[in-house]
Amino acid sequence: MSAHVAVIGAGPGGYAAAFYAADLGMTVTLIDNEKNPGGVCLYRGCIPSKALLHVAKLLEESRHARAWGIEFGEPKVDVNKLRDYKNRVVDKLTSGTGQVAKFRKVNYIQGWASIVDPKTIAVKKTDGEETVAVDYIILALGSLPTRIPALSIDSRRVIDSTGALDLPEIPKSLLVIGGGYIGLELGSVYAALGTRVSVVEMTAGLLPGADRDLVRFLAQRVEKTFERVMVSTKVTSLAEVREGIAVTFEGEGAPKDATYDYVLVSIGRRPNAKIDGLDRTKVRVDQKGFIETDGQRRTAEPTIFAIGDVAGEPMLAHKASHEARVAVEAIEGQRVEFDPAAIPAVVFTDPEVAWAGLTEAEAEKQGLKVDVAKFPWPASGRAIAIDRVDGLTKLIIDPETERILGVGLAGSGAGELIAEGVVAIEMGMTASDLKLSIHPHPTLSETLMESAEVFFGQATHVFKPKRR
Repeated sequence: MSAHVAVIGAGPGGYAAAFYAADLGMTVTLIDNEKNPGGVCLYRGCIPSKALLHVAKLLEESRHARAWGIEFGEPKVDVNKLRDYKNRVVDKLTSGTGQVAKFRKVNYIQGWASIVDPKTIAVKKTDGEETVAVDYIILALGSLPTRIPALSIDSRRVIDSTGALDLPEIPKSLLVIGGGYIGLELGSVYAALGTRVSVVEMTAGLLPGADRDLVRFLAQRVEKTFERVMVSTKVTSLAEVREGIAVTFEGEGAPKDATYDYVLVSIGRRPNAKIDGLDRTKVRVDQKGFIETDGQRRTAEPTIFAIGDVAGEPMLAHKASHEARVAVEAIEGQRVEFDPAAIPAVVFTDPEVAWAGLTEAEAEKQGLKVDVAKFPWPASGRAIAIDRVDGLTKLIIDPETERILGVGLAGSGAGELIAEGVVAIEMGMTASDLKLSIHPHPTLSETLMESAEVFFGQATHVFKPKRR
């Protein structure tokens, strides 16, 4: 008799787990409060933000075209139609996941779940309550925007990422609190739509944690497209006034105070490990709020697994989806473990920033000796042809074995290119392997091959002899 698995939370981790378990012949119940599977990613995160970023890129390219002798004139933005477009994208994908759930005969229950015991779940629905007895539970509870009590005032003009994606209007001015990927992506959207955007980041630079040489290209672009960039600065207070939101700052080079139409608070996300009844199990939650798991994503309660944002960093949809497969295979009895060599991260700004595996900053922090081979995009024929030389490709290489340990990219389309870096790291490729892999010309993907050539001091388009 097949196992009955209940998955609580239907985001990219949850629905991936449910669908895979069904493919393996298990009886599956998937529980979420939305009408269809999708979670934050499809409804209020990854997908709607990328739809709007696509529009923003088109607007920026139309303005950039003036440098090529083509002028379109200033575009007229219908915010209602733009919002409808974004909503259609979301509806199409979430209705699709709903159909796929039916095809796989997954029992989808819309409602709020609580844990009765390690093998029993109660679900509150609009028409009553349902109890589900199962063999295993997979917690895919996701995450929530981080809140700072001092900056949480009751005002429609203070929004989080969810509110920003609803496009209430195109404000004249917007302050983004937080220079991480969510704030920069959404700030880029509003800047392209005509809003005067400022960003404030309490650390010394944008995208803290990413290698500085990659961030440099995005920072240079943001300096031009945003009204103001304030680093090493923090917001000390927010107050609603007649003109908007009055903000006070603390930091070198920042104004003492300023007023904005809207303020977007985007200072990260926190795991959503709070589910009623978790205390009735042996599941443990660490000091950061993550549910503790082993390599199979099994918790201290043998029948309960946890995946995705709630199970630890990095909080990325594709990491959750792969953890889902590991948890399901573990339930089936396979000998598996979640132990990737590289989890790619992508910032979908313009230019994009992407990395996978070991970063240069991490290598320095760990005291590891590595070689770094860089290929500048101004030497790429394709980058010059599309007038986007604001980029860089870099490889982090073990000097002893020549094995590729990490890959970093900045530039147009970096998010698509990083997948090759992931494959190179996972397959244990050496710089020689990448150098000898013939890449099509002229493409931006060539920059990966040519970075490997730089390592050997043999790059066709960059003169950088290798030290002997």
